[in-house]
Amino acid sequence: MKEFWQTIWPWLKNKYVLTIAGFIIWLTFFSQYNLMERARLAGNLKDLQREKEYYIEQIKRDSARLHQLSTGTEELEKYAREQFYMKKPNEDIFVVVEE
Repeated sequence: MKEFWQTIWPWLKNKYVLTIAGFIIWLTFFSQYNLMERARLAGNLKDLQREKEYYIEQIKRDSARLHQLSTGTEELEKYAREQFYMKKPNEDIFVVVEE
């Protein structure tokens, strides 16, 4: 153990090694964007990228549905009946709720 400290001690007295070690410690624990903060931000970035992919997929589905509704009156009528319970003047609507 004594030989270990005898080989390390000259390195620890070197001002450049101390400066670099202090800089690394500062970046790791004390700076505004330390390693823990960067890890948290990386996790947030992954979550946001997943949300972005989800919303892009939703936009594609909604755009396809919008195109489908704008091209045919039968599709528009079917959608209005299913989603908004709209009816023709001489019709009755019965809503069945399953439990």
